[in-house]
Amino acid sequence: MRGIESVSYFPSPARPRLQFVSCSFRRYTAVDSRSTTMAVELQTPDKLEYNFYPVTSGSTQFKVKTPNDAHIALTTGPAESDPMYEIFIGGWGNTKSIIRKNRQKPDKVEVETPGILSGDEFRGFWIRWSAGSIACGKEGEAHPFMSWDDPEPFGIGYYGVCTGWGASGSWLLEDGSKVDTPDRLEYRFLAVCKGALEIEVKAPSNAHVALTTGPREADPMYELILGGWNNKESAIRHNRTKPDKVHLETPGLLHDGEFRRLTIQWDKGVIQAKKDGIVLIEWRDPAPFGISHYGVRTAWGATGHWKVRNSIPGSTGPQHIVAPRAAPQPGWSLPSAPSGGAATWVPARAGEVPPGAVPGGYDNEQLYVGRARHEGALIPGKVHPSHGVCYVAWGGQEHGKEEYEVLCGCEAAWVPAAQGQVPAGALPSGETEDGEPLFTGRAQHEGAMCVGKVQGSHTVCYIPYGGQEIAYPEYEVLVAK
Repeated sequence: MRGIESVSYFPSPARPRLQFVSCSFRRYTAVDSRSTTMAVELQTPDKLEYNFYPVTSGSTQFKVKTPNDAHIALTTGPAESDPMYEIFIGGWGNTKSIIRKNRQKPDKVEVETPGILSGDEFRGFWIRWSAGSIACGKEGEAHPFMSWDDPEPFGIGYYGVCTGWGASGSWLLEDGSKVDTPDRLEYRFLAVCKGALEIEVKAPSNAHVALTTGPREADPMYELILGGWNNKESAIRHNRTKPDKVHLETPGLLHDGEFRRLTIQWDKGVIQAKKDGIVLIEWRDPAPFGISHYGVRTAWGATGHWKVRNSIPGSTGPQHIVAPRAAPQPGWSLPSAPSGGAATWVPARAGEVPPGAVPGGYDNEQLYVGRARHEGALIPGKVHPSHGVCYVAWGGQEHGKEEYEVLCGCEAAWVPAAQGQVPAGALPSGETEDGEPLFTGRAQHEGAMCVGKVQGSHTVCYIPYGGQEIAYPEYEVLVAK
């Protein structure tokens, strides 16, 4: 595929996107002079019961305040089960740290770490994993204080945290962004994974939010101009052109002395800005597009301070990104599509999940976007880490392939489509034995979200499930940026 490479992989630190839990949100560490990360604050009792979160890359970082025994689990699913790694920091009265596999002794690694934790202040740590190499280090230090290479690695889909042995703890788990914007018409772009932003902004006027298909200003593009025209009016603009799609009065919406909380949402072409749950401004695009990034800026005499989260408290369910439907395409003569920019297909085997792998679904554990060769075809499918294979659909059956490739290094949007159609920007992911192009699609089946192949000539998305090849005329297509 043009623009797609097959490469070996190496550790590449990246930040997981976490599901929301009922916790507070605070800033905890600087990224650069204009952006800092936010955190979920989680309280763990003296119970040795893990709280689990999904990972989408080969690392996580956190801060913890506890007198001893900060435990971290790395698992294939959101529960304790074999296989499983455990990292105990500050165990045995805050004197030692270890790495354990499958809850069994002897421990794989044991190091002396006297006083590594504190019950009075937060201490920062990072954990990284790649191809069986597990490493744990302190915030601000590049080299781990503890590491181990597993000769029989497995795919990691979740991490959990807990405290015990007489200790309760407070954790800061990375989530969200804080951004400062100068008085300049220049967007600061970040990736999205859900169709909503929770924003707190402190600015005298002109807080601008862009919704785009990539980390840059380019058509197609939505802009929400909030508190513009000297903090008297707001507007929604499409492709940076006038007249505005919506323009109305919103006097005093912003304030330069306090943060004002707003929600930006998009779904099936409906763009909304809300305040206190009430819609301030709304527009429906008759020809919507997949949104993978947002940008924020201030201008026209205003600077701004932003706190942004790409999820809404209490929200659940799959991560849907805008819902365009492409025009019907006869047969499988599909329009050429971009190859996804930095998208890379990384060779893997036996359940391995490389850093930066793109999550695609869920079936008792996180599934990832993969592809494998079968009967002369290169077929998109689902990587099931605990099963040790990538499943692909072919010839009416589900086939498990121990050797496969995993899609890495790109932001993914899932765009609804039907009857063999694919939206503009769909990622070419394979081909049939006859040379017909295949695209990555997914559909829900018996409570699972399964990744499969969109085959235009058959007007369906085929998913592998329960030993069968199952056809869905309505599905979602992966658009990679």
